[in-house]
Amino acid sequence: MKLISWNVNGIRACVKKGFLDYFNEQDADIFCIQETKLQEGQIDLNLKGYYQYWNYAKKKGYSGTAIFSKKKPLSVSYGLNIEEHDQEGRIITLEFENFFMITVYTPNSQTGLARLDYRMKWEDDFKTYLKNLDIKKPVILCGDLNVAHKEIDLKNPKNNINNPGFTIFEREKLTNLLDEGFIDSFRYLYPDKEFIYSWWSYRFNARKNNAGWRIDYFLTSDKLQDKIEDALIDTEILGSDHCPVILILKNF
Repeated sequence: MKLISWNVNGIRACVKKGFLDYFNEQDADIFCIQETKLQEGQIDLNLKGYYQYWNYAKKKGYSGTAIFSKKKPLSVSYGLNIEEHDQEGRIITLEFENFFMITVYTPNSQTGLARLDYRMKWEDDFKTYLKNLDIKKPVILCGDLNVAHKEIDLKNPKNNINNPGFTIFEREKLTNLLDEGFIDSFRYLYPDKEFIYSWWSYRFNARKNNAGWRIDYFLTSDKLQDKIEDALIDTEILGSDHCPVILILKNF
């Protein structure tokens, strides 16, 4: 089974930069996107053979997620069912026979860490949500988690130690989640692989210089460990300031 996740940084703009060519070429079983930046009715994507599920932010042109699946899920839910967290279209959960598929666009802590306290509350509530699902059946989580976990996951760790996405607080939240029953699929397969990133600033020729961050992930429940065949980061694909990440599961 082939799963893809991509923060498109505005799906309408990304479509103009080749999104559909990439989508059709990859022929994924499930394709998840984050930061769609639109409202219902603002785009009509003709994705033949796929069911489409969208979660829109209340604020126009902001955040938002979508999942495109070849197989119809047993059920679909949007958000965490917590009003404080469900205004920005950040989560979609599809339930299938053998697993839950979740796409997420984690809130950014913002300049000056203005939203760090909220981010910490989000992290705790989201972890509770994931663990409750994992009791029922395995979970596959993908998306922009807005954190580089280890120093190996960004080009300039020492210069970013207190910046949004690389504070000790954000990194510890991901560590805690992994310690409580989840796997970072890319690091599971490639623990020492350096200079592979999924996001680059538009400033300072960051992408040309590969001054990036790995902040887009596929996490799985520990119980799916033997199903992980490959985890890829498609660094050559343009169209956004992020690139797609891919998970291949075997016998699943």
